[in-house]
Amino acid sequence: MIAGNQVRVTVSVVLAMMLVGMAPARAADSSYAHSWNRPDCPCAAVLHEGSAAEAGFVPQALDGIDDTVSRALARRAAPGAVVLVARRGVIAKWKAYGYASLYTNGDYALASDPRPMVRDEIFDMASVSKLFTAVAIMQLWDEGKFKLDDPVAKYLPQFGVHGKQEVTIRQLLTHTSGFRPDPPTPLYEIKGTRKDRIAYVLQLPLEHPPGTHYVYSDINFITLGALIEKLSGEREDAFIHKHLTGPLRMADTMYDPPAKLKPRITASEYQPWTHRGMLWGQVDDENSWALGGVAGHAGVFSTAYDLAVFGQMMLNGGTYDGVRVLSQRAVDLLLTNWDKQFPDDATGLGWSIDRGWLMGALSGPHSSGHEGFTGTSLVINTRNDIVAVVLTNRVHPNRHGPSAVTALHDVNTDIANAIPVTSPDGGPAWFSGYGDYLNRTLTANIEPHKDATLSFQTWYRLQPDDDYGSIEASPDGVHWQALDGLTGSSDGWQTKTVALPVDARFIQFRYRTDDEINGRGWYVDDLQVHAGGKTMQPKINDNQWQQRDY
Repeated sequence: MIAGNQVRVTVSVVLAMMLVGMAPARAADSSYAHSWNRPDCPCAAVLHEGSAAEAGFVPQALDGIDDTVSRALARRAAPGAVVLVARRGVIAKWKAYGYASLYTNGDYALASDPRPMVRDEIFDMASVSKLFTAVAIMQLWDEGKFKLDDPVAKYLPQFGVHGKQEVTIRQLLTHTSGFRPDPPTPLYEIKGTRKDRIAYVLQLPLEHPPGTHYVYSDINFITLGALIEKLSGEREDAFIHKHLTGPLRMADTMYDPPAKLKPRITASEYQPWTHRGMLWGQVDDENSWALGGVAGHAGVFSTAYDLAVFGQMMLNGGTYDGVRVLSQRAVDLLLTNWDKQFPDDATGLGWSIDRGWLMGALSGPHSSGHEGFTGTSLVINTRNDIVAVVLTNRVHPNRHGPSAVTALHDVNTDIANAIPVTSPDGGPAWFSGYGDYLNRTLTANIEPHKDATLSFQTWYRLQPDDDYGSIEASPDGVHWQALDGLTGSSDGWQTKTVALPVDARFIQFRYRTDDEINGRGWYVDDLQVHAGGKTMQPKINDNQWQQRDY
Protein backbone atom coordinates (compact mmCIF):
# COMPACT_ATOMS: atom_id res chain seq x y z
CA MET A 1 0.00 0.00 0.00
CA ILE A 2 1.12 3.57 -0.62
CA ALA A 3 1.94 5.61 2.49
CA GLY A 4 0.78 9.16 3.06
CA ASN A 5 -2.85 9.02 1.85
CA GLN A 6 -4.32 9.66 5.27
CA VAL A 7 -7.55 11.57 5.90
CA ARG A 8 -6.48 15.16 5.52
CA VAL A 9 -7.75 18.35 7.12
CA THR A 10 -6.63 21.94 6.89
CA VAL A 11 -3.99 22.62 9.49
CA SER A 12 -2.28 25.89 10.36
CA VAL A 13 1.18 25.64 11.92
CA VAL A 14 3.31 28.46 13.30
CA LEU A 15 7.02 27.78 12.82
CA ALA A 16 8.96 30.55 14.51
CA MET A 17 12.29 28.76 14.20
CA MET A 18 12.17 28.84 10.37
CA LEU A 19 13.44 32.43 10.16
CA VAL A 20 16.02 32.85 7.39
CA GLY A 21 19.52 33.46 8.65
CA MET A 22 19.00 32.18 12.20
CA ALA A 23 22.25 30.75 13.52
CA PRO A 24 22.12 27.02 14.31
CA ALA A 25 22.21 26.08 17.96
CA ARG A 26 22.59 22.80 19.77
CA ALA A 27 19.12 22.89 21.21
CA ALA A 28 16.12 20.77 20.39
CA ASP A 29 13.88 23.80 19.83
CA SER A 30 16.05 24.97 16.90
CA SER A 31 15.01 22.08 14.68
CA TYR A 32 12.82 22.64 11.64
CA ALA A 33 9.32 21.21 11.74
CA HIS A 34 7.96 18.66 9.26
CA SER A 35 11.29 16.95 8.52
CA TRP A 36 12.03 14.40 5.81
CA ASN A 37 9.29 11.72 5.58
CA ARG A 38 7.46 13.43 8.45
CA PRO A 39 5.08 15.98 6.95
CA ASP A 40 2.94 15.60 10.09
CA CYS A 41 -0.32 14.97 8.33
CA PRO A 42 -3.34 15.21 8.45
CA CYS A 43 -2.56 18.04 6.03
CA ALA A 44 -4.52 20.42 3.86
CA ALA A 45 -6.68 18.60 1.34
CA VAL A 46 -7.14 21.67 -0.87
CA LEU A 47 -4.17 23.65 -2.16
CA HIS A 48 -3.62 27.15 -0.87
CA GLU A 49 -0.71 29.54 -1.01
CA GLY A 50 1.35 29.98 2.12
CA SER A 51 4.87 30.32 3.43
CA ALA A 52 7.72 27.89 2.95
CA ALA A 53 7.77 27.39 6.71
CA GLU A 54 4.08 26.46 6.82
CA ALA A 55 4.71 23.91 4.07
CA GLY A 56 7.64 22.43 5.95
CA PHE A 57 10.46 23.74 3.78
CA VAL A 58 13.66 25.55 4.67
CA PRO A 59 12.98 28.94 3.02
CA GLN A 60 16.52 29.82 1.94
CA ALA A 61 17.02 26.34 0.49
CA LEU A 62 13.79 26.50 -1.52
CA ASP A 63 14.91 29.82 -2.96
CA GLY A 64 17.78 27.94 -4.62
CA ILE A 65 15.30 27.04 -7.35
CA ASP A 66 15.59 30.59 -8.70
CA ASP A 67 19.30 30.22 -9.46
CA THR A 68 18.79 26.75 -10.94
CA VAL A 69 16.14 27.97 -13.37
CA SER A 70 18.13 31.09 -14.25
CA ARG A 71 21.14 28.94 -15.18
CA ALA A 72 18.96 26.71 -17.35
CA LEU A 73 17.49 29.68 -19.21
CA ALA A 74 20.95 31.20 -19.67
CA ARG A 75 22.16 28.07 -21.46
CA ARG A 76 19.06 28.09 -23.69
CA ALA A 77 17.54 24.96 -22.22
CA ALA A 78 14.22 26.83 -22.60
CA PRO A 79 13.05 30.42 -23.05
CA GLY A 80 10.91 30.24 -19.92
CA ALA A 81 9.47 28.17 -17.11
CA VAL A 82 6.87 27.99 -14.37
CA VAL A 83 7.61 26.16 -11.12
CA LEU A 84 5.02 25.26 -8.50
CA VAL A 85 5.97 23.44 -5.31
CA ALA A 86 3.51 22.35 -2.64
CA ARG A 87 3.88 20.35 0.55
CA ARG A 88 1.26 19.58 3.16
CA GLY A 89 -1.28 21.19 0.80
CA VAL A 90 0.55 24.51 0.99
CA ILE A 91 1.86 26.11 -2.21
CA ALA A 92 5.23 27.36 -0.99
CA LYS A 93 6.55 28.46 -4.38
CA TRP A 94 4.74 29.37 -7.59
CA LYS A 95 6.80 31.49 -9.91
CA ALA A 96 7.21 32.27 -13.60
CA TYR A 97 10.57 32.80 -15.29
CA GLY A 98 11.70 34.05 -18.70
CA TYR A 99 9.49 34.16 -21.78
CA ALA A 100 6.43 32.35 -23.07
CA SER A 101 7.23 33.38 -26.64
CA LEU A 102 10.57 34.69 -27.82
CA TYR A 103 11.31 33.55 -31.39
CA THR A 104 9.66 33.69 -34.81
CA ASN A 105 11.30 30.71 -36.47
CA GLY A 106 13.45 27.67 -35.77
CA ASP A 107 16.69 29.64 -36.24
CA TYR A 108 16.24 31.73 -33.08
CA ALA A 109 15.13 34.91 -34.87
CA LEU A 110 13.98 37.14 -32.03
CA ALA A 111 10.37 38.30 -32.04
CA SER A 112 9.70 42.03 -31.92
CA ASP A 113 7.14 41.49 -29.17
CA PRO A 114 8.38 38.71 -26.86
CA ARG A 115 5.89 37.85 -24.15
CA PRO A 116 7.04 37.24 -20.56
CA MET A 117 5.97 34.02 -18.90
CA VAL A 118 3.14 34.26 -16.35
CA ARG A 119 2.20 31.92 -13.52
CA ASP A 120 -1.03 30.71 -15.14
CA GLU A 121 0.59 30.00 -18.51
CA ILE A 122 -0.94 27.11 -20.44
CA PHE A 123 1.61 24.51 -21.63
CA ASP A 124 1.52 21.56 -24.00
CA MET A 125 1.95 18.68 -21.53
CA ALA A 126 3.22 16.17 -24.14
CA SER A 127 3.69 12.78 -22.42
CA VAL A 128 2.49 14.05 -19.04
CA SER A 129 -0.83 13.41 -20.82
CA LYS A 130 -0.22 9.71 -20.19
CA LEU A 131 -0.99 10.28 -16.51
CA PHE A 132 -4.45 11.54 -17.44
CA THR A 133 -5.01 8.50 -19.65
CA ALA A 134 -3.87 6.19 -16.85
CA VAL A 135 -6.23 7.81 -14.34
CA ALA A 136 -9.10 7.69 -16.85
CA ILE A 137 -8.49 3.99 -17.45
CA MET A 138 -8.60 3.33 -13.72
CA GLN A 139 -11.85 5.26 -13.43
CA LEU A 140 -13.29 2.70 -15.83
CA TRP A 141 -11.66 -0.05 -13.73
CA ASP A 142 -13.43 1.42 -10.69
CA GLU A 143 -16.68 1.02 -12.64
CA GLY A 144 -15.93 -2.67 -13.22
CA LYS A 145 -15.54 -2.27 -16.96
CA PHE A 146 -12.47 -4.55 -17.14
CA LYS A 147 -9.79 -6.38 -15.17
CA LEU A 148 -6.16 -5.31 -15.46
CA ASP A 149 -5.04 -8.70 -16.72
CA ASP A 150 -7.76 -8.97 -19.34
CA PRO A 151 -6.45 -9.24 -22.91
CA VAL A 152 -6.78 -5.98 -24.79
CA ALA A 153 -8.29 -7.91 -27.69
CA LYS A 154 -11.28 -8.82 -25.50
CA TYR A 155 -12.47 -5.24 -25.92
CA LEU A 156 -10.67 -4.22 -29.12
CA PRO A 157 -10.91 -7.33 -31.34
CA GLN A 158 -8.93 -5.68 -34.16
CA PHE A 159 -5.97 -5.52 -31.78
CA GLY A 160 -5.75 -9.31 -31.56
CA VAL A 161 -3.52 -9.92 -34.58
CA HIS A 162 0.20 -10.62 -35.10
CA GLY A 163 0.53 -12.58 -31.86
CA LYS A 164 -1.07 -9.91 -29.65
CA GLN A 165 -4.03 -11.97 -28.50
CA GLU A 166 -2.67 -12.29 -24.95
CA VAL A 167 -1.29 -8.74 -24.45
CA THR A 168 -2.99 -7.40 -21.32
CA ILE A 169 -4.21 -3.98 -20.31
CA ARG A 170 -1.70 -3.99 -17.44
CA GLN A 171 1.14 -4.59 -19.93
CA LEU A 172 0.09 -1.55 -21.95
CA LEU A 173 0.11 0.57 -18.79
CA THR A 174 3.52 -0.69 -17.66
CA HIS A 175 5.22 -0.57 -21.07
CA THR A 176 5.84 -4.32 -21.09
CA SER A 177 3.54 -5.18 -23.99
CA GLY A 178 6.39 -5.76 -26.45
CA PHE A 179 5.71 -2.79 -28.75
CA ARG A 180 8.37 -0.59 -30.30
CA PRO A 181 8.53 3.04 -29.07
CA ASP A 182 6.55 4.70 -31.91
CA PRO A 183 4.51 3.74 -34.96
CA PRO A 184 6.93 3.02 -37.83
CA THR A 185 5.05 5.42 -40.09
CA PRO A 186 4.08 8.82 -38.67
CA LEU A 187 0.32 8.90 -38.37
CA TYR A 188 -0.01 12.12 -40.36
CA GLU A 189 1.31 10.14 -43.34
CA ILE A 190 -1.48 7.58 -42.98
CA LYS A 191 -4.32 8.56 -45.29
CA GLY A 192 -7.87 8.66 -44.05
CA THR A 193 -9.70 9.69 -40.92
CA ARG A 194 -8.82 9.61 -37.21
CA LYS A 195 -10.55 6.22 -37.09
CA ASP A 196 -8.36 4.91 -39.93
CA ARG A 197 -5.19 6.04 -38.16
CA ILE A 198 -6.18 4.42 -34.87
CA ALA A 199 -6.98 1.22 -36.80
CA TYR A 200 -3.43 1.34 -38.24
CA VAL A 201 -1.98 1.56 -34.72
CA LEU A 202 -4.12 -1.30 -33.42
CA GLN A 203 -2.85 -3.71 -36.06
CA LEU A 204 0.87 -2.99 -35.48
CA PRO A 205 2.98 -6.05 -34.57
CA LEU A 206 5.11 -6.54 -31.46
CA GLU A 207 8.90 -6.41 -31.36
CA HIS A 208 9.20 -8.61 -28.24
CA PRO A 209 7.08 -11.29 -26.60
CA PRO A 210 4.71 -9.70 -24.06
CA GLY A 211 6.16 -9.28 -20.57
CA THR A 212 9.79 -9.90 -21.55
CA HIS A 213 11.08 -6.36 -22.10
CA TYR A 214 10.45 -2.85 -20.83
CA VAL A 215 10.17 -0.49 -23.81
CA TYR A 216 8.60 2.91 -23.28
CA SER A 217 6.07 3.13 -26.09
CA ASP A 218 3.54 5.70 -27.29
CA ILE A 219 1.77 2.83 -29.05
CA ASN A 220 0.73 1.48 -25.65
CA PHE A 221 -1.04 4.70 -24.74
CA ILE A 222 -2.57 5.38 -28.13
CA THR A 223 -4.11 1.93 -27.70
CA LEU A 224 -5.26 2.79 -24.17
CA GLY A 225 -6.90 5.94 -25.52
CA ALA A 226 -8.80 3.78 -28.00
CA LEU A 227 -9.77 1.47 -25.15
CA ILE A 228 -11.18 4.37 -23.13
CA GLU A 229 -13.28 5.37 -26.11
CA LYS A 230 -14.53 1.81 -26.66
CA LEU A 231 -15.44 1.16 -23.02
CA SER A 232 -16.98 4.58 -22.35
CA GLY A 233 -18.55 5.36 -25.71
CA GLU A 234 -17.01 8.84 -25.54
CA ARG A 235 -13.95 10.38 -27.19
CA GLU A 236 -11.09 10.57 -24.71
CA ASP A 237 -11.17 14.36 -24.36
CA ALA A 238 -14.90 14.30 -23.60
CA PHE A 239 -14.51 11.47 -21.10
CA ILE A 240 -11.66 13.16 -19.23
CA HIS A 241 -13.50 16.48 -19.09
CA LYS A 242 -16.68 14.84 -17.84
CA HIS A 243 -15.14 12.52 -15.27
CA LEU A 244 -11.84 14.11 -14.25
CA THR A 245 -10.95 17.70 -15.08
CA GLY A 246 -14.54 18.96 -14.90
CA PRO A 247 -15.29 17.56 -11.43
CA LEU A 248 -11.90 18.80 -10.18
CA ARG A 249 -12.61 22.24 -11.64
CA MET A 250 -9.40 22.16 -13.67
CA ALA A 251 -10.76 24.80 -16.03
CA ASP A 252 -7.40 25.40 -17.76
CA THR A 253 -6.85 21.74 -18.67
CA MET A 254 -8.04 20.55 -22.06
CA TYR A 255 -7.21 18.99 -25.39
CA ASP A 256 -7.11 21.10 -28.55
CA PRO A 257 -7.46 24.53 -26.90
CA PRO A 258 -9.55 27.15 -28.70
CA ALA A 259 -7.83 29.99 -30.57
CA LYS A 260 -9.08 32.56 -28.04
CA LEU A 261 -6.68 31.08 -25.47
CA LYS A 262 -3.59 31.67 -27.59
CA PRO A 263 -2.53 34.75 -25.54
CA ARG A 264 -2.25 32.44 -22.51
CA ILE A 265 -0.47 29.54 -24.25
CA THR A 266 3.29 29.26 -24.47
CA ALA A 267 4.76 29.15 -27.97
CA SER A 268 6.10 25.79 -29.01
CA GLU A 269 8.10 24.44 -31.92
CA TYR A 270 8.72 25.63 -35.46
CA GLN A 271 7.68 22.50 -37.39
CA PRO A 272 8.10 22.88 -41.15
CA TRP A 273 7.99 19.12 -41.84
CA THR A 274 4.30 19.10 -40.92
CA HIS A 275 3.76 22.43 -42.73
CA ARG A 276 2.44 24.00 -39.52
CA GLY A 277 5.07 26.69 -38.97
CA MET A 278 5.46 27.97 -35.40
CA LEU A 279 3.14 25.95 -33.19
CA TRP A 280 1.19 27.99 -30.71
CA GLY A 281 -1.82 26.27 -29.20
CA GLN A 282 -1.54 23.19 -31.41
CA VAL A 283 -0.20 19.97 -29.95
CA ASP A 284 3.49 19.51 -30.71
CA ASP A 285 3.37 15.72 -30.99
CA GLU A 286 2.87 14.84 -34.64
CA ASN A 287 0.98 11.61 -33.99
CA SER A 288 -1.41 13.26 -31.56
CA TRP A 289 -1.95 16.07 -34.08
CA ALA A 290 -2.81 13.44 -36.71
CA LEU A 291 -5.48 12.14 -34.30
CA GLY A 292 -7.09 15.55 -33.97
CA GLY A 293 -5.02 16.53 -30.95
CA VAL A 294 -6.76 13.89 -28.81
CA ALA A 295 -4.76 10.77 -28.06
CA GLY A 296 -3.79 8.62 -25.11
CA HIS A 297 -0.10 9.45 -25.28
CA ALA A 298 -0.14 13.25 -25.80
CA GLY A 299 -2.50 16.16 -26.32
CA VAL A 300 -3.32 17.61 -22.91
CA PHE A 301 -2.73 21.34 -22.32
CA SER A 302 -2.65 22.54 -18.73
CA THR A 303 -1.23 24.99 -16.20
CA ALA A 304 1.04 24.53 -13.22
CA TYR A 305 -1.86 25.07 -10.82
CA ASP A 306 -4.20 22.61 -12.52
CA LEU A 307 -1.46 20.02 -12.68
CA ALA A 308 -0.81 20.55 -8.96
CA VAL A 309 -4.51 19.93 -8.27
CA PHE A 310 -4.22 16.68 -10.23
CA GLY A 311 -1.16 15.68 -8.20
CA GLN A 312 -2.80 16.67 -4.91
CA MET A 313 -5.80 14.52 -5.81
CA MET A 314 -3.43 11.55 -6.01
CA LEU A 315 -1.86 12.42 -2.64
CA ASN A 316 -5.37 12.68 -1.19
CA GLY A 317 -6.14 9.14 -2.31
CA GLY A 318 -8.41 10.01 -5.22
CA THR A 319 -10.31 13.00 -3.87
CA TYR A 320 -10.01 16.78 -4.03
CA ASP A 321 -12.16 19.46 -2.44
CA GLY A 322 -14.87 16.99 -1.53
CA VAL A 323 -15.02 15.31 -4.95
CA ARG A 324 -13.89 11.71 -5.37
CA VAL A 325 -12.71 10.80 -8.88
CA LEU A 326 -10.79 7.59 -8.03
CA SER A 327 -10.99 4.94 -5.36
CA GLN A 328 -8.13 4.65 -2.87
CA ARG A 329 -7.47 1.17 -4.29
CA ALA A 330 -7.13 2.57 -7.81
CA VAL A 331 -4.61 5.16 -6.59
CA ASP A 332 -2.60 2.46 -4.85
CA LEU A 333 -2.52 0.38 -8.04
CA LEU A 334 -1.46 3.38 -10.13
CA LEU A 335 1.50 4.09 -7.81
CA THR A 336 2.64 0.48 -7.25
CA ASN A 337 5.77 -0.65 -9.08
CA TRP A 338 4.68 -3.47 -11.38
CA ASP A 339 8.01 -3.69 -13.25
CA LYS A 340 10.27 -5.02 -10.51
CA GLN A 341 11.85 -7.41 -13.00
CA PHE A 342 13.24 -4.30 -14.73
CA PRO A 343 14.94 -2.52 -11.80
CA ASP A 344 16.04 0.54 -13.79
CA ASP A 345 12.51 1.12 -15.11
CA ALA A 346 10.19 1.07 -12.10
CA THR A 347 6.71 1.79 -13.40
CA GLY A 348 3.24 1.91 -11.91
CA LEU A 349 0.15 1.93 -14.07
CA GLY A 350 1.33 4.69 -16.38
CA TRP A 351 3.22 6.50 -13.59
CA SER A 352 7.03 6.44 -13.64
CA ILE A 353 8.50 5.62 -10.23
CA ASP A 354 11.91 6.40 -8.71
CA ARG A 355 13.42 7.97 -11.84
CA GLY A 356 16.52 9.67 -10.51
CA TRP A 357 17.40 11.29 -13.85
CA LEU A 358 14.13 13.26 -13.61
CA MET A 359 13.31 13.38 -9.91
CA GLY A 360 16.81 14.10 -8.64
CA ALA A 361 17.16 13.84 -4.86
CA LEU A 362 13.36 13.49 -4.60
CA SER A 363 13.59 10.09 -6.26
CA GLY A 364 12.78 6.93 -4.36
CA PRO A 365 10.10 4.25 -4.25
CA HIS A 366 7.54 6.78 -2.99
CA SER A 367 8.12 9.29 -5.83
CA SER A 368 6.03 9.01 -8.98
CA GLY A 369 5.26 11.17 -11.97
CA HIS A 370 6.12 11.76 -15.60
CA GLU A 371 7.96 14.08 -17.93
CA GLY A 372 6.98 15.41 -21.34
CA PHE A 373 8.97 15.96 -24.52
CA THR A 374 8.06 19.66 -24.50
CA GLY A 375 9.94 20.13 -21.19
CA THR A 376 7.18 19.48 -18.67
CA SER A 377 7.06 17.35 -15.53
CA LEU A 378 4.94 16.40 -12.55
CA VAL A 379 6.40 14.59 -9.54
CA ILE A 380 4.58 13.60 -6.37
CA ASN A 381 6.11 12.09 -3.24
CA THR A 382 3.65 10.31 -0.96
CA ARG A 383 5.99 10.06 2.04
CA ASN A 384 6.83 13.77 2.05
CA ASP A 385 3.43 14.95 0.80
CA ILE A 386 5.04 16.80 -2.11
CA VAL A 387 3.65 18.05 -5.41
CA ALA A 388 6.38 19.38 -7.71
CA VAL A 389 5.43 20.89 -11.08
CA VAL A 390 8.14 22.12 -13.43
CA LEU A 391 6.94 23.36 -16.82
CA THR A 392 9.19 24.71 -19.56
CA ASN A 393 8.75 25.53 -23.24
CA ARG A 394 12.01 23.82 -24.12
CA VAL A 395 10.98 23.05 -27.74
CA HIS A 396 10.59 26.75 -28.53
CA PRO A 397 11.79 27.41 -31.15
CA ASN A 398 13.06 23.88 -31.97
CA ARG A 399 13.70 20.48 -30.40
CA HIS A 400 17.45 20.55 -30.97
CA GLY A 401 18.58 22.82 -28.13
CA PRO A 402 20.08 21.69 -24.82
CA SER A 403 18.00 19.17 -22.94
CA ALA A 404 15.71 20.49 -20.23
CA VAL A 405 15.99 17.22 -18.30
CA THR A 406 18.97 18.54 -16.34
CA ALA A 407 16.92 21.52 -15.22
CA LEU A 408 13.97 19.31 -14.21
CA HIS A 409 16.34 17.07 -12.25
CA ASP A 410 18.09 19.99 -10.57
CA VAL A 411 14.87 21.74 -9.54
CA ASN A 412 13.61 18.52 -7.97
CA THR A 413 16.91 18.19 -6.13
CA ASP A 414 16.49 21.77 -4.86
CA ILE A 415 13.05 20.81 -3.58
CA ALA A 416 14.44 17.75 -1.81
CA ASN A 417 17.24 19.86 -0.35
CA ALA A 418 14.65 22.22 1.13
CA ILE A 419 12.96 19.43 3.09
CA PRO A 420 14.76 19.52 6.43
CA VAL A 421 16.64 16.55 7.82
CA THR A 422 16.52 17.28 11.53
CA SER A 423 19.12 15.64 13.75
CA PRO A 424 17.92 13.77 16.84
CA ASP A 425 18.98 16.62 19.16
CA GLY A 426 17.77 19.35 16.81
CA GLY A 427 21.19 20.88 16.29
CA PRO A 428 23.52 20.99 13.29
CA ALA A 429 25.04 17.82 11.82
CA TRP A 430 27.77 17.19 9.28
CA PHE A 431 26.37 16.98 5.74
CA SER A 432 28.12 15.58 2.67
CA GLY A 433 26.59 17.94 0.10
CA TYR A 434 25.64 17.09 -3.48
CA GLY A 435 27.42 16.65 -6.79
CA ASP A 436 28.74 14.28 -9.44
CA TYR A 437 32.12 12.57 -9.13
CA LEU A 438 32.42 13.53 -5.48
CA ASN A 439 35.07 12.07 -3.19
CA ARG A 440 34.47 14.13 -0.06
CA THR A 441 35.96 13.32 3.31
CA LEU A 442 35.31 14.32 6.90
CA THR A 443 38.40 13.46 8.95
CA ALA A 444 39.11 13.53 12.68
CA ASN A 445 42.03 12.82 15.02
CA ILE A 446 41.69 10.20 17.74
CA GLU A 447 43.99 8.63 20.31
CA PRO A 448 44.85 4.96 19.68
CA HIS A 449 43.34 2.55 22.22
CA LYS A 450 42.91 -1.17 22.56
CA ASP A 451 39.34 -2.40 22.01
CA ALA A 452 38.17 1.06 21.00
CA THR A 453 34.90 1.63 19.14
CA LEU A 454 33.49 4.56 17.21
CA SER A 455 29.80 5.36 17.55
CA PHE A 456 27.89 7.99 15.59
CA GLN A 457 24.41 8.86 14.47
CA THR A 458 23.72 8.88 10.76
CA TRP A 459 21.03 9.55 8.16
CA TYR A 460 21.53 8.85 4.47
CA ARG A 461 19.77 8.57 1.14
CA LEU A 462 22.30 7.51 -1.48
CA GLN A 463 21.71 6.26 -4.99
CA PRO A 464 21.68 2.48 -4.38
CA ASP A 465 24.78 0.68 -5.64
CA ASP A 466 26.04 3.80 -7.42
CA ASP A 467 26.90 6.21 -4.59
CA TYR A 468 28.62 5.03 -1.42
CA GLY A 469 29.60 6.08 2.05
CA SER A 470 32.48 4.46 3.88
CA ILE A 471 33.86 4.71 7.41
CA GLU A 472 37.64 4.41 7.45
CA ALA A 473 40.56 4.42 9.90
CA SER A 474 44.27 5.12 9.47
CA PRO A 475 47.41 5.02 11.62
CA ASP A 476 49.06 7.87 9.69
CA GLY A 477 46.41 9.76 7.69
CA VAL A 478 47.76 8.28 4.46
CA HIS A 479 46.91 4.58 4.47
CA TRP A 480 43.23 3.99 5.08
CA GLN A 481 41.32 0.86 6.05
CA ALA A 482 37.59 0.60 5.36
CA LEU A 483 35.66 -0.36 8.48
CA ASP A 484 32.09 -0.20 7.20
CA GLY A 485 30.16 0.97 4.14
CA LEU A 486 26.69 1.99 3.16
CA THR A 487 24.49 2.73 0.16
CA GLY A 488 20.75 3.12 -0.37
CA SER A 489 18.64 4.60 2.43
CA SER A 490 18.76 4.51 6.22
CA ASP A 491 15.04 5.36 6.35
CA GLY A 492 15.64 7.68 9.30
CA TRP A 493 18.37 8.34 11.81
CA GLN A 494 20.40 5.35 13.03
CA THR A 495 23.13 4.81 15.58
CA LYS A 496 26.11 2.91 14.18
CA THR A 497 29.10 1.44 16.01
CA VAL A 498 32.32 0.17 14.42
CA ALA A 499 35.38 -1.40 16.01
CA LEU A 500 38.58 0.61 15.58
CA PRO A 501 42.02 -0.87 14.82
CA VAL A 502 44.38 -0.67 17.77
CA ASP A 503 46.73 1.67 15.89
CA ALA A 504 44.03 4.03 14.55
CA ARG A 505 44.92 7.69 14.96
CA PHE A 506 42.51 9.04 12.35
CA ILE A 507 38.94 8.26 11.36
CA GLN A 508 37.30 9.37 8.14
CA PHE A 509 33.87 9.45 6.54
CA ARG A 510 34.18 9.26 2.75
CA TYR A 511 31.30 10.10 0.38
CA ARG A 512 31.69 8.97 -3.25
CA THR A 513 29.25 9.63 -6.10
CA ASP A 514 29.10 8.64 -9.75
CA ASP A 515 28.46 10.82 -12.77
CA GLU A 516 24.75 11.53 -12.69
CA ILE A 517 22.22 10.84 -9.91
CA ASN A 518 22.56 11.76 -6.24
CA GLY A 519 20.20 11.08 -3.39
CA ARG A 520 19.44 13.47 -0.54
CA GLY A 521 22.95 12.91 0.83
CA TRP A 522 24.64 11.71 4.02
CA TYR A 523 24.60 13.17 7.53
CA VAL A 524 26.68 12.17 10.56
CA ASP A 525 26.43 13.53 14.08
CA ASP A 526 27.47 12.85 17.67
CA LEU A 527 30.82 11.20 16.94
CA GLN A 528 32.19 9.39 20.00
CA VAL A 529 35.12 7.07 20.65
CA HIS A 530 34.67 4.58 23.48
CA ALA A 531 37.68 2.88 25.10
CA GLY A 532 38.69 1.79 28.58
CA GLY A 533 35.39 2.88 30.05
CA LYS A 534 35.82 6.41 28.74
CA THR A 535 34.04 8.37 26.01
CA MET A 536 36.03 10.86 23.91
CA GLN A 537 35.05 13.33 21.21
CA PRO A 538 37.09 13.04 17.98
CA LYS A 539 38.61 16.32 16.84
CA ILE A 540 37.68 17.26 13.25
CA ASN A 541 40.87 18.30 11.42
CA ASP A 542 40.04 18.11 7.71
CA ASN A 543 36.56 18.87 6.54
CA GLN A 544 35.16 18.82 3.01
CA TRP A 545 31.65 18.49 4.36
CA GLN A 546 29.43 21.24 5.77
CA GLN A 547 27.73 21.63 9.10
CA ARG A 548 24.10 22.64 8.89
CA ASP A 549 20.84 22.27 10.79
CA TYR A 550 18.58 21.03 7.97
